[in-house]
Amino acid sequence: MEHITDIFFDLDHTLWDFEKNSALAFEKVLAMNQIQVDLDVFLKHYVPLNLKYWELYRHEKVSQAELRYGRLKDTFDLINYEISDELIDLISVEYIKYLPESNHLFDGAIAILDYLEPKYNLHIITNGFHEVQAGKMKNSGIEKYFKTITNSEMAGVKKPNPRIFEFALHTANADKQKSIMIGDCIDADVNGALNFGMDAIYFNENNKEVPSGIKQVTHLIEIKNYL
Repeated sequence: MEHITDIFFDLDHTLWDFEKNSALAFEKVLAMNQIQVDLDVFLKHYVPLNLKYWELYRHEKVSQAELRYGRLKDTFDLINYEISDELIDLISVEYIKYLPESNHLFDGAIAILDYLEPKYNLHIITNGFHEVQAGKMKNSGIEKYFKTITNSEMAGVKKPNPRIFEFALHTANADKQKSIMIGDCIDADVNGALNFGMDAIYFNENNKEVPSGIKQVTHLIEIKNYL
């Protein structure tokens, strides 16, 4: 792919190990607020609910506030833990505060960024919230690799909306035909980019079945096979 000049990465679940860092944030916040629940049981329900709410958020079916409250409320309901709305709101705020403090990256993240950065212009496109994503990148030491960072708040829309890719390309002064998107979400990252007319690589960490013709890697270092 010698024509590629610009690479756009997703952040959460692609470079930044969201689930591992999220678990550490919840461990801290639940203990601080003396919430007596089994963390593993809590996360067993929270993780799929969070993914469900993010899908709704991507497609403008819930607001940011509804996402932050609903994923917690539904989790506590499922584990039959009585908790006030006021405490849920407090936990939601504290979780966002402490989430960027952990800095676990996926295996191979630094190695592949070290390999790519001298050869390409690297960028981020994320649906995550600005104040949280900036902290994640700074604390994990990857901020220095990227020339531009586009988030959905800046663009006014979320992946897979083509306008966020257009916004990111304009910000990066990049050519669509010479750019590629790398991310973990088939809907937002891969199909979003492909439908926009930009190439894409799927970070398929869990080796899910995908349509033929989709470029994919199961480990970040395998990106070397394409770039």
